Amino acid sequence: MIRVGTGFDSHPLVEGRPLVLGGVAVPYERGLDGHSDADVVAHAIVDALLGAAALGDIGTHFPASDSRFKGVSSITFLESVAGLLTQNRWRIANIDATIIAQRPRLSPHLSDMRATVSRALRLDQAQISIKATSTNGLGFLGRGEGIAAQAVALIESMP
Repeated sequence: MIRVGTGFDSHPLVEGRPLVLGGVAVPYERGLDGHSDADVVAHAIVDALLGAAALGDIGTHFPASDSRFKGVSSITFLESVAGLLTQNRWRIANIDATIIAQRPRLSPHLSDMRATVSRALRLDQAQISIKATSTNGLGFLGRGEGIAAQAVALIESMP
């Protein structure tokens, strides 16, 4: 059996926080605001994987109300979800994620993000696609007020 899940996340950009996307620190004057490191890429992938397996969502497993997750790297969420999928006899076939941001320019960091996410999920980099786009100045993302990401994941049952 195969299943598909989708995920989406967005956070506002604020002063005084590092910008972390796909587990990679991206040089920029602002970072994403959130309870954990606010890594929208990791969060969207987590939701896509959990949704595909019908195992809830990121808020169910890593609630912002839980102090254990305050400031934590969202890569740990990916690692945890990979284990949860294995326990439930699911294998990840592939993930496709898109970051939506007007700034900063993300293309120099995408291969590092792919490598980090693939390590966290114990996958070959060929199974992970991470790309970036802008909204051409439209909306809160286009005005540089935040960054969003969406992801789709394909999983298959293990015998």
